[in-house]
Formats: sequence, structure tokens, C-alpha cells
Amino acid sequence: MSILMSPLPLRGITLKNRIVVSPMCQYSSQDGFANDWHLVHLGSRAVGGAGLILFEASAVVPEGRITPHDLGIWKDEHIEGLKRITDFISAQGSVPGIQLAHAGRKASHHRPWDGGKAIAPNEENGWQTVAPSPIPFQDGEPTPHELTEAEIGQVVDAFEAATKRSLEAGFKVIELHAAHGYLLHAFYSPLSNQRTDKYGGSFENRIRLLLEVTERVRKVWPQEYPLFVRISATDWTEGGWTGDDSVALALALKKLGVDLVDCSTGGNVPQAEIPIAPSYQVPFSQMVRQRANILTGAVGMVTEAQQAEEILAGGQADVVLLARELLRDPYFPMHAALQLGSAHAWPPQYERAKPRR
Repeated sequence: MSILMSPLPLRGITLKNRIVVSPMCQYSSQDGFANDWHLVHLGSRAVGGAGLILFEASAVVPEGRITPHDLGIWKDEHIEGLKRITDFISAQGSVPGIQLAHAGRKASHHRPWDGGKAIAPNEENGWQTVAPSPIPFQDGEPTPHELTEAEIGQVVDAFEAATKRSLEAGFKVIELHAAHGYLLHAFYSPLSNQRTDKYGGSFENRIRLLLEVTERVRKVWPQEYPLFVRISATDWTEGGWTGDDSVALALALKKLGVDLVDCSTGGNVPQAEIPIAPSYQVPFSQMVRQRANILTGAVGMVTEAQQAEEILAGGQADVVLLARELLRDPYFPMHAALQLGSAHAWPPQYERAKPRR
């Protein structure tokens, strides 16, 4: 069996393969509720055979949404619609997971296909954004409100409450979104955090919020279920967050019971020069895995089965997260198994269409 198609035990669960559906915003919710689009979108990837299905960034508070159309988990009423989908995913033999998120200063925007521009607080569907420091993401955007220490405590409370709802909704993996310039990343990057209190300045102070959220989540998340954290392993900008910082952060997260670090990059400053190419983020996954001795996920322009297999075989990651390729091909795991000469059960409804080697 190929490594890509081999099982991966994680605490009390086992992924049937190392293919993970990366969280992909669909911008298709009303008031944070999951609907038929999410059922079909996510359900088809479970039918396609992915080991873990991570739901899109789900806001822990309304003002934590990137757009007014983001998925949410800030109130109990969201649970029923989410559980309908997690039940279906579990029935297909895949594991349902959720990415808990707060967009910080990158919140309150139009959807990409509506132009993607920031929505000012006084405009329709807009609201006041928040951040570690009153620095807009880019020129011309509204200035975010600098969170007080009391308000930071409320953010931690919101992640804890969302974790409890996630359990009720049938999720078995939580990923904390601490990447791409969103709130938790904005706190640990020196490019966006200019605070002088206990949440700013030194490395230890800048990672404090992420560690507080992680500790609180791990306390209420069952011990038999894994906890992931997605980070931006570099800001790709001089004076910003670095790979060495990511290793140190991973070591701190590991002590708090984090099982896997999902290594993405960038997103915190618009002028960053990112050398985008196939597998361009994989070296960071390898660095964190080797130096922090923790499981990692590789993501970023991974589009082919052999490419994913080589990442795992080379010890660069333990799982591979696919995004756009799984949008193009929900049945990538089935096709990958055939290409790699590995046994993989197709749904009985589709068995008659399975190619014979």
C-alpha cells in the first residue's frame, strides 16, 4: 500500500488515508448557517474517499467572519445544520473536522466574486474589525479596533464555547486557524502586533493569545480527539515571522496537547513576495516536523498523487491537505489509489464504474 493511502492513527480515531480536504471558504452561508450547498460540497468529498474532511473557517463570533456569508459556530442554533453534514461524512467512513477561526482585521469584506473589498463599519453588512494593533491590513481599509485585555479574554471564551458546540455537532477533529493574517496570526507576527502589554513585544508575549486559546480548547475537547493548529510558517517579509519562530511555536503547542501543525505560509501583509510553485510550502512542514518532532500537514499546490506520495515518503509531512485539486476532482482519492497501485474501496453505489487494473 502506498503511504498516501495508508491509515493514520490519531489519538482515539484513525484516518483511513493521509488525504485531507483543506478548509476552503464557500461564502455561501446566511447568518453562519450550514445549508444544502455545504452538504453536497463536503459530502461529495467524503464519497470521494478523503480521510479527513475539514470544514471551512467557521467563525467563533459574528465579527470574526471574513464576509457576511461565512460559516459560523457562534450560537447553538448552528449545531443542527452542521450535524446533518457530519453524520453524512461519518457514514462514508471519513472523519469530519472543523476549522475554528476569527478573521481579525481581515474581516468585514465582500465575497471574492462580489469584488472582495473591505466593507466599512457604517456600510450595509459591515462591522468594526478588531486586531492586536490599530493597523489596517492594507492602505485604504478601515482601521481595526485594538483589542483590550478584557476583550482578548472574550475571544478566548468564544473559542472555548465554539469547541463545545463542535463536539455536539459531531466533529472529531478541531483545527485552530492561526494563519493567513487572521486574528491569531496577527497577534504572533511582529508585523501586525505593536502592543506593549503582555500580548506584545517579545516572542513569548506575541504567541500568548494562541497558547491561551489552545490550552482552553484542549481542556474541553475530549482527549480521544485530535487537535490541529494551522500556522503561517513564514510571513515572507523581512522583519516578520520566520521558520525558526514556527519551530519554537510548534514546540510550545506540542506541550499543550496539539497533535499536528498544518504548515501554510503568508497572508499577513499584502506586499509579501511569495515564490509560488508546486510544493512551495512543503519545506516548512518538513522543518517543523523534524525539529519539533510533531506531526505536520503539507499544503500548497499539491495536485498529483505521486507528488503527494513523495512528500510523505520523504518524511516531509504526515498528511497532505488538498484544496483546489479537490474542487476540480472530488474523487481524487479514488484516482490516486489507482495511480499508486493501492487498494481503495469505492462506494458500493459506484463500484460498477471502478476501472479494473
